[in-house]
Amino acid sequence: MTTRIEARFSRLKEENRPALVTFVMAGDPDHETALKIAEALPAAGADLIELGMPFSDPMADGPAIQRAGLRALKNGETLKKTLSLVRDFRRGDDETPIILMGYFNPVYIYGVEGFVKDAIEAGVDGLIVVDLPPEMDEELCLPALKAGLNFIRLATPTTDDKRLPAVLKNTSGFVYYVSITGITGSAAPDADKVAAAVSRIKRHTDLPVCVGFGVRTAEQAAEIGRGADGVVVGSALVSAIEAASRDGGGDAVVKAVTDIVAQLAQGVRTARLAKA
Repeated sequence: MTTRIEARFSRLKEENRPALVTFVMAGDPDHETALKIAEALPAAGADLIELGMPFSDPMADGPAIQRAGLRALKNGETLKKTLSLVRDFRRGDDETPIILMGYFNPVYIYGVEGFVKDAIEAGVDGLIVVDLPPEMDEELCLPALKAGLNFIRLATPTTDDKRLPAVLKNTSGFVYYVSITGITGSAAPDADKVAAAVSRIKRHTDLPVCVGFGVRTAEQAAEIGRGADGVVVGSALVSAIEAASRDGGGDAVVKAVTDIVAQLAQGVRTARLAKA
């Protein structure tokens, strides 16, 4: 059975353009506004949506996403509420892929078997769990794959050819290439180095390769999109949510995010044109 993620990348391949993958934190700035943001993202140009699962100790995230997670937790967001957000989203959109991204602890506390079942029923398509290495696949990866969820793994500049096969072994949906070493939102990626890294990963897999960390502008999205199957943007959107929330919140928050997404979408749509 083809998943929504696989179907989306298949369509984008026909359109000869990379995906725009947008990350926002579930429950930020509050549950209701987060749902409105998610619902508005596809029309603004997002091809896939990553929803952050708020966690109190997000070790791989930069300050902006850390603050977003803490805001969400303070406002009462739980993993159960995050799944309900996906369920509500699905009432109006049955096509846009949704990936939950975060850490294993909330899933472990929820209970793996129950989480996988509830995630599928809610309409989740894939998982990115940043602190579960391949050596721990039996904890969540294999049960998720067996149930029909895509399990997306991270590769980094330090993932060499010896390590890469282990990383890719049970990966599905796409590969998420972290373009810089360090935390999210900390630097801008080098497009030439990214293109070389994507080519190297593609020698080991037929899966699409999406590139994230540090992409903030339409120009950067276009540059990265020339050599990748997708461009992931998170910190720029989360920062916009934070700023707009300080200025009043509500519909202004949704507009602040969708304005940026529309610009980024224009960037990824010109990526292959620029290459040609």
